[in-house]
Amino acid sequence: MTNRIMDPIGRLMGLRYKSHPWHGVDVGPNAPSIVTTFIEMVTTDTVKYEVDKVSGYLRIDRPQKYSNVLPALYGFIPQTLCDENVAQIARDKTGRNDLAGDGDPLDICVLTEKNIAHGNLLAYAIPIGGLRMIDGNQADDKIIAVLKDDAVYGHIRNIDECPEAIITRLRHYFLTYKDLPGTHRDCEITHVYGVDEAHQIINAALADYRKKFENLDMILSQYGMMKP
Repeated sequence: MTNRIMDPIGRLMGLRYKSHPWHGVDVGPNAPSIVTTFIEMVTTDTVKYEVDKVSGYLRIDRPQKYSNVLPALYGFIPQTLCDENVAQIARDKTGRNDLAGDGDPLDICVLTEKNIAHGNLLAYAIPIGGLRMIDGNQADDKIIAVLKDDAVYGHIRNIDECPEAIITRLRHYFLTYKDLPGTHRDCEITHVYGVDEAHQIINAALADYRKKFENLDMILSQYGMMKP
């Protein structure tokens, strides 16, 4: 599939109009080793923000019910999709044949020492590993990365170099942030994996995106964004 952000007409349009953070931002020439990341949330947010997939604007998903603290910058990798290729890796690793992709771009957590004031921004991140999260019957991987050139975390290249307390906090956050009184939690983290598998997941999500959005104009027309 032609990279739309590198198409000359697409680049000219990007100068006049805001690019969609999922479809209009290039993942970068060095992916999966270094990836452009769209940050939706920062560590001080008490509201869950999420990109609206049709408009591309950041919207309020829900207020956080409890005092869960997000221990990293949180967002997604543009031009990725968790679909069949990502789901197949989860099926192979867990032995569960009922798993599907969650249909969203691939989530990423970016570690940094800096206090970033707000989301809705782009950052360069270096993946070092990930969490294999299963939410119901859906693969919902969380790639773990470090902010490029970060003074404290920027030297880390694999998850086994990361302090165990950081991984524990990330696991706890994702296993509890959806908890509500009287509800049953139907999610688990089955594996913590390293950089090689993180690269495999990212490449699978890039392939899933290319397959799904081979004809992006047709997809957008289904949402009433373009005339067929």
